[in-house]
Amino acid sequence: MLLGVLLSQPTWAMRVVFVSPGKLDEPFWHDADEGLRHAAASLGIELELLHAERDHLAQLSLLREVAERPVEQRPDYLLVTADKQVLPGQLELAEGAGIPIFSAYNGVQRKERDLLGYPRDRFSYRLGSLVPDAEEAGFLSARALIKEAQARWPGPEDDILELVAISGDRGTDSSLRRTRGMEHATSRFPRVRLRQTVYGDWQQELARYQTPILLDRYPRTRLIWTGSDLMAFGASDGLRSSGRVPGQDVLLSTINMTERATRALLNGELDAMVGGHHLAAAWALVVLYDYHNGVDFAEADGLEMSKSMFALFDRGMAQDYLGYLAAGHPEVDYCRFSKVCNPELKAYDFSISNWLSAARVATQRSTARLSALGDNPDGVHDAGDVAEQRQ
Repeated sequence: MLLGVLLSQPTWAMRVVFVSPGKLDEPFWHDADEGLRHAAASLGIELELLHAERDHLAQLSLLREVAERPVEQRPDYLLVTADKQVLPGQLELAEGAGIPIFSAYNGVQRKERDLLGYPRDRFSYRLGSLVPDAEEAGFLSARALIKEAQARWPGPEDDILELVAISGDRGTDSSLRRTRGMEHATSRFPRVRLRQTVYGDWQQELARYQTPILLDRYPRTRLIWTGSDLMAFGASDGLRSSGRVPGQDVLLSTINMTERATRALLNGELDAMVGGHHLAAAWALVVLYDYHNGVDFAEADGLEMSKSMFALFDRGMAQDYLGYLAAGHPEVDYCRFSKVCNPELKAYDFSISNWLSAARVATQRSTARLSALGDNPDGVHDAGDVAEQRQ
């Protein structure tokens, strides 16, 4: 089922349609949607969310539907993910409709470059892209996993630690980059042998099926690197069905800071977690807002931006994030990240640590409001209270 959500703003607001490749209830894309909603509310953007429900062809049909709307009903901008090699078709549709289009999460692959060229060239309505440094994510998660294994099972170089990897897919730029980062990390540790990389297509069920097969093939496996949280939980299920305990007999790492993954890091089911890139679409909305208001990202960052958005989570970061979630996911103010809102801002900081700082502020404000309501359960304030709250 194809689903759309419209978040209304005043009729004069900048309008953006985001075509998500994920499912409405998929944890990673649910978190991405939340970031988009908060950014849109902060910046006064009319946002429409469309979900392809993991059907890559639906990413084209959804965008086609938007492109074929009457001119007055079309958005000012299209935001897409360049997932599953559908970007060429999406660019054609946007160009034909005269709608500026911007991509987040994935960049143009080498084999696509001759066809697509560069932004604002062959496709004049293609504004640019914002891509998390996915290779960094693969490297950080694999390195942390290996270091934990070496501490757990110290030994000489000939005491080999066998690792298997469950990556996303063979056709998405971010998946390929995460895998390259993992391979780079493993090459730096003489004790580690990467036995095989398989592709779980981001699915928990497929990773659950693949894991016992890998363990039968490589019974001395001590480490499993995964490219996403759902595949990590599939691997964890597969370990248990094979009579092994995740975090004890075999160590697991993943990429994605969903609530379940964050809790799994704290309870020991996961041994390493890297996250932050789910906000790439929200950051893209900040970039588009600035562009719409006269600050072109190309001048300082180029047309194809690659930003560090990932961090290796420690217990403190995990507890901070869960505290934010426990507070009810209070709305983060994305205006603080915008160059238009902050003319003195010279460079974008789209790091997860910067976002966590803003989330702490949002949590504190939410807690203070709830405390004030607790002191005044009827919600009645005098004029001085109201004026103070608006400052």
